[in-house]
Amino acid sequence: MSEFQSHALVLAQQSTGLPWLNEAKQACADQWQTEKWPTRKTEAWRYTSLQSLESTLWTLPSDAALDALPDELMALDAIRVVFVNGHFSSQFSSELPASLSLFSQASDAEQQAILAKFNQVAKVEKHLFSQLNTAALGEGVFLNLRANQRLEKPVYVVHIHTGSGASDYVGSRLLLSLETSAEAVVIEHFVTLSDASPMFNAVTEVDLGENAKLKHYRISMESEQALHLGSVHAALHANSQLTGFTLATGSRLKRIDYHVRHLGSGADLDLQGIYLPKHNQRVDYHTNVEHCVPHCTTNEVFRGVISDTAKAVFNGRIHIHQDAQKTLAEMSNRNLLTSNRAEINTKPELEIYADDVKCAHGATISQLNDESLFYLVSRGISEAEARVMLSFGFVNELVENIAIDEIKEWLRPRMAKAFGQSDDVVRHLIHDESID
Repeated sequence: MSEFQSHALVLAQQSTGLPWLNEAKQACADQWQTEKWPTRKTEAWRYTSLQSLESTLWTLPSDAALDALPDELMALDAIRVVFVNGHFSSQFSSELPASLSLFSQASDAEQQAILAKFNQVAKVEKHLFSQLNTAALGEGVFLNLRANQRLEKPVYVVHIHTGSGASDYVGSRLLLSLETSAEAVVIEHFVTLSDASPMFNAVTEVDLGENAKLKHYRISMESEQALHLGSVHAALHANSQLTGFTLATGSRLKRIDYHVRHLGSGADLDLQGIYLPKHNQRVDYHTNVEHCVPHCTTNEVFRGVISDTAKAVFNGRIHIHQDAQKTLAEMSNRNLLTSNRAEINTKPELEIYADDVKCAHGATISQLNDESLFYLVSRGISEAEARVMLSFGFVNELVENIAIDEIKEWLRPRMAKAFGQSDDVVRHLIHDESID
């Protein structure tokens, strides 16, 4: 057991909330201390160092007052669930509907419903930091939609770190259960209000019943010093639909995993992602899609723009099991390097054991097109602005696919700043949507 694992166990023991989850928490604590700590020789962590995680003595954050919600939040007509330094803020949250509850406020019946779903989709024995998330869990959010139930408004879960603790460990758990033909839209948003370096350990579990539909957005645009270890685990039953969108800027350490299993015929996954590291930042996306049954579809598209001396990793795997005949699965990863020192390690994988399938995968790495750059500069646009516009155009198609207009409008200026801050470019991106 590594020194960090020992310290994390102490951290988990200090998390005394949710006694009705103690059995699950203890089981994960026991697993955590027996796991082999990953190194650069571990294939799944080959290109991502955990040194920034190991070099800090993490502490559980204290509750912090917030005078007002930051301007960085989206202007959404939504059911808002706000956490400040890991603590639920009733002041800034909406009144929660009966289908949405906090773990700490769950009734006996809700506790039993949570226990029936908890760690059933997220196979924590295979995922190291999901074990830590469970062992140190102090709070969670449970969305439980009954058959044919549909939320009229999106659920907007916001995690805000104020910067009061530079070594705060902020764990979060989102448990989504949609029964037959239920529908929902859920947005997760991670925000830091300073240059402090908290660690977010965020796990999302999704269980979609027959014909259920979920649109899930995950936005991770914290400060450059923040650490983020996140994962989304989803189980798709017959004819269910999961539409996922994820966007991440870089930081000292940012690793986000998606694990999706097709468990019922007709299930459909559409997963799209954007990553935008710059300076000396790091971003690491790992996705794994298991086609266990026939007649399911997957469309996975990730695009990255890597600048300066930043590094990114994309490892996407689609596994077609022997019984998964008539599968349609496609995966694409495209990358744009805007600097000679930027780096991307991409590894798309198809593992196929069925013979009646239609599958494709591919990856590209390119640089800014000199002719396009010259075209824009020759029309009076500065070279710096032209580079930002071309970078935005590289990922704009995925932004345009977002179904909620308020999210698109919120993203455009912030993406422009991520590429290279310029008010003129922001105005171009907002008012000239013809850039592509």
